[in-house]
Order: sequence, then C-alpha cells, then structure tokens
Amino acid sequence: MKKNCKTIIVFCPNWVGDVVMATPVFACLRHNFAGARLVGVIRKYAQGVVEDGSWFDHVIVCDDKTVRGLFALVRKIRSLHPEIAIVLPNSLRPALVAWLAGVEYIYGYRRNYRSLLLSGGPKPLAGEDGVLPIPMVDYYLNICHWLGLEVPDQTKPTLHYSVSIAEKGQRVLEDYGVCPEDMLIGLNPGAKFGSSKCWPPEYFAKLAELFAARWDCKILLFVGPGEDGIARSISENSQAEIINPGSDKVDLSLLKYLVKRCQLLVTNDTGPRHYAVALGVPVVVIMGPTDPRYTAANLEKTLVLRQELDCSPCHLKECPLNHECMVMIKPETVFEESQKLLEMAK
Repeated sequence: MKKNCKTIIVFCPNWVGDVVMATPVFACLRHNFAGARLVGVIRKYAQGVVEDGSWFDHVIVCDDKTVRGLFALVRKIRSLHPEIAIVLPNSLRPALVAWLAGVEYIYGYRRNYRSLLLSGGPKPLAGEDGVLPIPMVDYYLNICHWLGLEVPDQTKPTLHYSVSIAEKGQRVLEDYGVCPEDMLIGLNPGAKFGSSKCWPPEYFAKLAELFAARWDCKILLFVGPGEDGIARSISENSQAEIINPGSDKVDLSLLKYLVKRCQLLVTNDTGPRHYAVALGVPVVVIMGPTDPRYTAANLEKTLVLRQELDCSPCHLKECPLNHECMVMIKPETVFEESQKLLEMAK
C-alpha cells in the first residue's frame, strides 16, 4: 500500500453506533499516515460523533441518495485529489462514488457486487447462513490488517468533546437542577432502526421509579428526533421525576458530555450504548432483534440483557408477532442487574 500519500478519503459507516465502533480504524489510519490529510465522509446526522476528534483534518457531509447529491459528492472528493479511499460501509454506492471521483486506490470489503470497483480488500468470513457475524470493531479493523498497517494494541472506541461542549452540557444540567455531586442515571428508550429494538415505554417508566426509590438520583431521558411520543409516554406513566431536555437541545455532540456525566446508562441496542462504551460509562443494554455477536467486544462495563427465542435474532425493524424478546425482560430484572453492574464497576 502506498505509504507516502498526501490525501486519504475515509467513508464512514452510516449508523451512529457503527461510526463509534469504527473510531479505532480512524485512529489506526491517523497513526500510520501521520503526515497525510485524512478526510472523513459522513452523514450529516452523524457528524457530531466525530466532532472534536483528532482523526480527520477535514469532514465532508455525505448526501448521495439523489443523483444530484451523488455527483456533488463526487466533485467534492475529486477536487481534493485523494490517492486512497477507505470504504467502511458495505454498500455499492460509496465505492462507486470513490471510483467516479477518480481515486486510484480504493479499499474495502469485497462484497455486494462491488469488487470490480475496488483495488483490494478482505472478504468477510463465511458463516452457515452467509457472512459470519463478528464484532464490528474487529470487522472494520480487518481492513487495516489486510492493508498491512500497524494496528495499535488499544482497539477500544474513543470519543472526544471540547471544553465548550462540556460547558454547554453543564449549563443544560444546571437548568434542570442537576448538581455536580448528584448521581445521574440516563435512560435511552428510542431507536432509529425501528420499533423492534424498543423496550416498552411503560417498562422504562417503572424502572425510573425503582431507581428513584433505591437511590437519591436524578434521571435523565435521552430521546432523538421523532421520539417525543416515547418520552411523553414514559413521563406520564412514571411517578418518578424524569428530566427530558428534548431532542431540540441535545445533538450527537452534546450527547457525549451528557452520557459521560451519567453513573449508569440503560438503553436499547442503539447508538448511545456505544457512546457509553467509548466513554467508560457502565451501561445496561436491553437487546431484542439483533445478533449480539456484532457488538461482543469491549464489554468490561457493559451488561447485555437478552431473551433467547426461536425467532431471534430476526433483524426486523418491526415485530410481526408480540415482541416477546423485549416484553419478557421485566423492569425488576433490569433494576437488579443494574445494581450488580454498578457494584462491579466500583
């Protein structure tokens, strides 16, 4: 692989959690190409994940779902004259963009009919039903191994936030009466993927009551765009006092500080769980339709609660049955396991 290149384009994953799990790749590229300009291509909604990190010298917001957007992205990349593109998403489109932009060397997984557009890359491991599920941190780093790069021993995801973000986060918490000495527990009840990943709102409401009865704590609700109904349902069905700063105040950049401030996060299997891992915060993950093997790494402060059923993991966005994989996990169980995790994390 060409080591004296001047510009490298990195196509970041599309999902927020996957971007977090790809940060060891960003760090590896920065380590191996210290003198190069690294440019990240990322979806607008995920831009806050990489803000304040030291990986990229420049970030291009990706909007390639229309023909006009795709060719605008091609022109932006071509103007930078990159010699290398690292394509982390598995889809055909980012490899096509790099090829149309005239990037000489394009590397990524050889799958989904795009091998002819690539200069090389690993093939995914084969499993019984197709691609073998492995932790996404390792999956992405396999590209670096295939390229013969020096991969650092530390492969845990990392996130960064600025002093100004920390100050903004402190002001938000102060506005809601949260003092520096207060115990703070975060609840993340939504999931952009779909309703199949969501633990029932009434369960979160009950869990908040259990936490409030056990500890003199403040409970902070994290909700994203379009999840106001979930937040309202939790607040209306709980006797606990719950802080909801609202999605209009908490973007993905500010979320880093607020998650870091928590002593515990209870969440569905979605982006904020990976924030907690990267920031060293104990996290209880309530997992339903997804395969745990994709996230089975860096679990030292993570507890995954999951109900094994014949239909799981299904990876469907909406449950066609009665959502048993989530409904069977009761608030009392999550409360008890949360206590154990906090004891272990001391």
